[in-house]
Amino acid sequence: MARQTGGPLRADAQRNRDKILSTAVRVFAEEGLDAHLERIAKEAGVGSATLYRNFPTREILIEAAYRNELAKLCDSAPELLAVMVPRDALRAWMGRFIDYATAKLGMADALRALVESGVNPYAQSHEMMLSALDSLLSAGVGAGAIRSDITAADMFAALTGIALASGKPDQREQAERLLDLTLDGLSAGRH
Repeated sequence: MARQTGGPLRADAQRNRDKILSTAVRVFAEEGLDAHLERIAKEAGVGSATLYRNFPTREILIEAAYRNELAKLCDSAPELLAVMVPRDALRAWMGRFIDYATAKLGMADALRALVESGVNPYAQSHEMMLSALDSLLSAGVGAGAIRSDITAADMFAALTGIALASGKPDQREQAERLLDLTLDGLSAGRH
């Protein structure tokens, strides 16, 4: 069967790609740049040829894994708002931000090497996150649950601070408490 180009991937090909990317994030976080691509393929349940067909170089895989994590985070904002009240959607997204930041911190060496090679995996990251946060905050303000004087940039700074202070996996309980404290401070009527 000929490889599809340009259009959406077949469902099984998309599943394989998703498994490779989520496995890559975990393995690069555990082993850094020394991670073997064959280990990623094996743990994702695909052959090495499938991995290399999708991601011909280590750099392409690192960038795709990072961008996939970013897209999952940002794309979850409207999904959460569709099934939760705005305050709960914001809190759920805040937890996902910490997951994203933890993965990013774990991949720091791999991402740094990517930047040094001339690739900027962070292009548009900030704008995408601010857009997601703005939609969540706007929904919360519209519902009367969130203060109207907090900007997406303010929220991003607060979440980044929590991630830097408590973004390691063994600090998750503290991060959750700080997220709850932050959300309490965002509540309408508290300013």
